[in-house]
Order: sequence, then structure tokens, then C-alpha cells
Amino acid sequence: MSASRHIMICGGAGFIGSHLVDRLLAEGHEVDVVDDLSTGSLANLNESRSGSGRFKFQNISVASAEFSELVSLRRPSIIVNLAAFAPSHMHLAGASNSLASTIAVLEAARRGAVSKVVTAIPARLLYGEVAARDLPIKEGHINDARTTEEVLGRAAADMHHVYRDRHGVEFTVLAMANVYGKRQRTDDGVVASFLDALSHGKAPNVHGSGKQLRDFVFIDDTVDAVSRSLDRAGGLVINVGTGVATSINDLWSVMGGAAAPVPRNVAERPHDIARLSLSPVRARIQLGWSPFTTLEQGVASLR
Repeated sequence: MSASRHIMICGGAGFIGSHLVDRLLAEGHEVDVVDDLSTGSLANLNESRSGSGRFKFQNISVASAEFSELVSLRRPSIIVNLAAFAPSHMHLAGASNSLASTIAVLEAARRGAVSKVVTAIPARLLYGEVAARDLPIKEGHINDARTTEEVLGRAAADMHHVYRDRHGVEFTVLAMANVYGKRQRTDDGVVASFLDALSHGKAPNVHGSGKQLRDFVFIDDTVDAVSRSLDRAGGLVINVGTGVATSINDLWSVMGGAAAPVPRNVAERPHDIARLSLSPVRARIQLGWSPFTTLEQGVASLR
């Protein structure tokens, strides 16, 4: 985006959100952050809070009545919703609350005449378990939901179409691969968990066999994709991933090297998917975006 915009980021004190705040402020945009700090941290926003008069922070939940009033008062042109379906919400109650908060953001956007909502949803909820032949997964891949969390994640994506068709609220839904980078909580992703183990000289826990395949995308690449989606790809689901499938065991080899402790295999997580990698073709066409950081480069930058 070239012209300065007023952008509200829900979940802006979190891992991805705080990096997006840094990027948008550096580009000269006005940024409002809404975060209840249930998983985010003000420490992630230290530089933003001290360095710009174009930054405001509101410690409220998007599910509150105050949020809708705030949107109508502040009237941002775009809302980026990064507050739903966090890893800590991957249970029935959390996913139900995430669906409700997604609708609350869309409704506040309708009432506040917001032109567009960009929402991030974990790709594993939108696509579920897929066959190896279907990798990398393309947008629109359809299979039966196996869990209530997947049902609720897909319902959240579908609600954007409803608000676009009935109320003219433009949207882009971003199907997120396994994002990693600085500021990530150790309980928020396997890369952060592995880094914590390495820093303490301990063997990490690996759920299941470690043969599960994941698509690891670096935070800088991710923020670039989110930024590009603010004024592109209206009405679409866009994958944010690399198309490269890496096993958890191979990830540990990349991070730890030959001298690293042997991981401890612990119980598999319930309903864990066997494989995930996302086709970046639509993102390249619609956003002009392609991942630019290899796993080796990204991991090396975190040491």
C-alpha cells in the first residue's frame, strides 16, 4: 500500500500482530491495536508504544460491546483480525468463542462502515486431514471435517462471504501455515518449543512419531503477505505457506544439528493431522507474494 491508511489490528499484541504493527507504522499508517492480552503481551509493542503518535492501544476483547462502539468511533478503513483460533483456543470452548468473536468483528465492521476485514485462520482447520497426493493443498480443497474445531473454523470463513454478500463488507481470509519467528510463545509453535529446549540443553518433546509434515513459514514472509492482502484479493481465501512439507524430525535436525539431544516421543495429540503444506500459487497471482525465507535461513536468524 502506498497511501497512508487507518488500520485496526485485533490481536495486535500477539506474535504475528505485533510484527504487523511494526511494519505498518514503519510504512506511515495509523494503527489501532485491540487486544485483551489473554495471549498477547505489551512487551511485544514496546517500540511501537514509545515511538509513534500514530499508534493507539485498547485493552478490550473483540467480543465486548465496547469493541463495536470503538470501531464506530475510530472508523478504521481496514480491520485485521488475528485474535481468533489461537493455538490456546484449539478446543471446543475456545473454537466456539473464536467463531463468536469472528462474527463480532464482522458485525462491528458492518456497523462502523469498515471497507474490509482481513482474517487469519489456521489452515489445518480449513483443510483438515488430506491425502499425500493432495499436497501442497490448494484453496478450495474440500473434505469432511473430523472435529468440531474444524467445523467452527470453516464456519468462521463462511461468515465472511455472508457479510460480503449481504452487507458489502469486503474480506480476505488468510489460511495460515505454521508461522514461526521472534516473539513466538513456546506453547504457540513447535519451532519456539524446540528453541526453548535448545537454549536449556534439553531434549524436546515430540508428539507422536515426529513424521508429521508441516509447512513452516517465517514471520517476515507472513507479515508481507498480510500487508499485501489489505488492498488485494477481495472475496478470496489465500494460503500463506511455502508449499514445502517438512517433518517434525527433520525440523529438529535443522535446528539442533548432529550434536543435539535425541527428542523424547510422547503421546500424539488428539485429532492431530498427519500432513500439511500449502500451495502459494494463488498468493503469487493475487498478492504478488511468494515466500522468500528458507527454513534454514529463518531458524538461523533466531539463534
